[in-house]
Amino acid sequence: MTPALNDLVAVFLRIGLLSFGGPAAQISMMHAELVERRGWLDERQFLGALSFCMLLPGPEAMQLATYAGWRLRGVPGGLIAGLLFVVPGALVIMALGLGYALYGGVPLVQALFVGVKAAVVAIVLQALLNLARKSLQDRASWVLAGLAFVAMFMLSVPFPIIIALAALWGYLSAHGEAETALPAAVPLRGTLVTVAIWGALWAAPVLVVWAAGADFLTDLALFFSKLAVVTFGGAYAVLAYMTETVVVTKGWLSTAQMIDALGLAETTPGPLILVTEFVGLLAGYAQGGVGMAVLAALLTLWVTFTPCFLWIFTGAPYIEQILARPRLKGALAGISAAVVGVILNLSVWFALHVLFERVRDTSFGPVPDWGTFSPLSLVFVLLAAVLLLGARLSMVWVLTLLAVLAGAWHLLI
Repeated sequence: MTPALNDLVAVFLRIGLLSFGGPAAQISMMHAELVERRGWLDERQFLGALSFCMLLPGPEAMQLATYAGWRLRGVPGGLIAGLLFVVPGALVIMALGLGYALYGGVPLVQALFVGVKAAVVAIVLQALLNLARKSLQDRASWVLAGLAFVAMFMLSVPFPIIIALAALWGYLSAHGEAETALPAAVPLRGTLVTVAIWGALWAAPVLVVWAAGADFLTDLALFFSKLAVVTFGGAYAVLAYMTETVVVTKGWLSTAQMIDALGLAETTPGPLILVTEFVGLLAGYAQGGVGMAVLAALLTLWVTFTPCFLWIFTGAPYIEQILARPRLKGALAGISAAVVGVILNLSVWFALHVLFERVRDTSFGPVPDWGTFSPLSLVFVLLAAVLLLGARLSMVWVLTLLAVLAGAWHLLI
């Protein structure tokens, strides 16, 4: 069934405005809209597309929306679906980020974020548990997850290396014969043209800021371009790598700002990887005020999401061939197992920085200053865990409630 363009716009605008709750909720909403309610895709097409998108770097829910739009109305449909999935949340993040940059130092605002930080610890723990249940199916996957945690937490092995080694292990250890491959949907020439067009679009603003001698913007664009290539396993997996780089290596943000960024991104519609926009905005604000903040945020958005269109428009015609190869599925399984260890590293890192005012880096990982322990933060973390994991309230409600409670406590004392 081929929908009219105005119907496509209406449906994906609705999805974009209501896509709270992370990729699981977003994918469920798309399934309800596209498969169950409207019948635009059948079950096999939807699940095959989801498997394909999980093989790619970047936000799988946004890429699934782009693929669905492409399948229904070609490249225009893919652009409509992908942009409408991202733009509403990006506008909200822009407004929240500017407000945070201008007013984040107000005592009451700082108090609100005590609750937000506590909720973030519970949210990342929930993501860890959900992924572990799906990805750790045998002893080998548990070992791979453990090795990934040790490598990142204690040995500071870079995230891209961990992902590459996990993918190689999964690829080499996979068994089974490939299914009968279907012919390519487009000639190789068409694929090369697509790569050239979208590669040029991706590189254009990077080359412009480099030619203009804007060192900070060039550094920003190159870093988030690299991030777009290694974001396997979702936003939580890459957060640890991004945090280490923007906080420790480059000093663009503080640890507290990084945790706040994730908390705000959790409250907005759209993919969680929009947290990169917030990071770019704050880094730009520190470099040159509001104007630089907006420019840095837009540049970050461009190099984060333009690659998503490149991956989809290049690979979508070959989806049946790709999914027929068990070794590629094995590489994905290896990445998924390693990502559990990476997110465990992120969970411990966030928890230490929320529960202790000072955390020092050692050769064996971060170690807290036990004299700076915050009992109030622990109470908020435990309350967030009960509400999120026990009562199963939505992330937006938990973040809001914890922020209100922390603000009320500040006013009372």
